[in-house]
Amino acid sequence: MKEEDADWQIYHLIAQIKTATAEDLVKKSGLEISAVESSLCRLEQKFLVNRNDVSFRVMSVGESLMCSQVKYSDDLPFVIENGVIKEKKTDHARE
Repeated sequence: MKEEDADWQIYHLIAQIKTATAEDLVKKSGLEISAVESSLCRLEQKFLVNRNDVSFRVMSVGESLMCSQVKYSDDLPFVIENGVIKEKKTDHARE
């Protein structure tokens, strides 16, 4: 199975059941644990799912856009680390 197909399947399984663990997804998808974990990593990197301890949930469009903007924009005065919004440390802030 192509990675894109696995990602599509995993994403839609999570969306159907709201939250899921990797083990839940292995049972429901029939994929190997390594394929599920790889898919979850890709989905998380693309801001499509969010990890909460051991479970995953689908991110809203607003959450995805905000996380993408925070990651790729250098001029925002804040960062998000582990779900916590923090003031961005700059050279001016240290003076």
